[in-house]
Amino acid sequence: MMKAINLLVLVVCLSTSSLIAQEINWLSVEEAVALQKKEPRAIMMDVYTTWCGPCKMLDRNTFKNPDVINYINANYYAVKFNAEGDETVIFKDKTFSNPNYDPAKAKRRNASHEFSRFLRISAFPTIVFLDDKANYIAGIKGYQGPQQIELYLKLFNSEDYKGMTQEGFNAYYEKFTPSFVEK
Repeated sequence: MMKAINLLVLVVCLSTSSLIAQEINWLSVEEAVALQKKEPRAIMMDVYTTWCGPCKMLDRNTFKNPDVINYINANYYAVKFNAEGDETVIFKDKTFSNPNYDPAKAKRRNASHEFSRFLRISAFPTIVFLDDKANYIAGIKGYQGPQQIELYLKLFNSEDYKGMTQEGFNAYYEKFTPSFVEK
C-alpha cells in the first residue's frame, strides 16, 4: 500500500511539474554578448515599453507559446529591453543610458533610451535580431503571433538571409510553412 501511495505522489508531482509554464530565458544585453563569446549564437531582442498594448500581447500570446519558447531557448540568446527604461547598457564598448528618464513616468510614456535610438527603434514592439557577433541583422516592427515570428526565427537562425534580396525574401515567405501551433 505504501508503494502505491509513493507512486501516486510521484506521478502527481511529475505531472504538476510539467504544467508549470516554461519561460524564455531572458538575459540582459551584456549577458547575451558575454555568452556569445563562449558559445556563438544569434540574439533575439524584444524591444518594448511598459505602456505598449501590442508589447503586452506579444508577451502574453507569443512569448508564452511552448513552440516559441523551445525554439528561442534552443537557438537564440533572448534579450528583453525596455526602450524607455533607466538601465545602463554597455554594448560594443559604448555606454548607453537614458539621461531624461523620469521615474514618475515609469508606467507611461517616458524619454527614449539612447540604446533604442542607437538601434533605430521607431515602433513598439520591435524584435531586433543580431548575429552571433552582435551585429545588427534586422528589426521586425509590430506584434508578431507565434507563426509570424516563426518565419523570422527560422530565417535568421539558418542564415539564409545573408545576401537575400527582396525577391528572395518574397519567395522564402511564399514557400514557408509554419509548424508552431497557435494557442
